Formats: sequence, structure tokens, C-alpha cells
Amino acid sequence: MHFHSQRKLLFKAWNTETKLLMRLGSMDCVKGELYKKDHILLPFTGMHDKAGDELYEMDIVLIATDRFVIVWDGNPIAWQLVNVNDKAIRQPLTQEVAGTVVRLCCYFESEKN
Repeated sequence: MHFHSQRKLLFKAWNTETKLLMRLGSMDCVKGELYKKDHILLPFTGMHDKAGDELYEMDIVLIATDRFVIVWDGNPIAWQLVNVNDKAIRQPLTQEVAGTVVRLCCYFESEKN
């Protein structure tokens, strides 16, 4: 039985100096930890919205008329949707839920407006 298959790890990054969202050409790795100076790394969740757009950590998505931010919650270990207006409202981001949401933008891009 085969338990492992190689997969790509995709990231976007928020450049804290230029205030731009970008795909990186390279990252540094020290003791197993990935980083890029002056950037916030945003990993791909492995899921897509209903239009087929990739969903990344800190993306803002729309469910009906409510906006949620995608975050990694280590307890339990899972991707979560956190309501933008009421952080107490949370729900797991599953493949089924991802297929119903609409990606709006990255949270950091929304801070400019």
C-alpha cells in the first residue's frame, strides 16, 4: 500500500514593504522553516472556490452576504473560516464548503481601503 504522494506546496506572499500581494520565485529555509524577508507567507489551502480560484490563507471569501477570512487553526488542526465582523463566528473550511464560497481578495489588500 502506498501512503505518500509528492505534491506541490503553493504560496502567495504579502510584501510588507511594497504592500503588494505576489507569487514568490524563491524562499529561504532555515531549520525546516520557510521564510522570506519582509513578506508574510500565505499557504494554499488545497481548495478552490466555486469559480475554481485557489484559496489561500488570509483570503476573504463570501458566503451568502457574510464575509469570512481563511485562517489556520491549530486546535483542532484545520482550516477555519472566521467571520470578519464577529470573530466568535467560525466554521471549518472543508472541500464541500469551499465549493460554495466566492473569493473576494486577500485580507491585506482589503486593509488599504
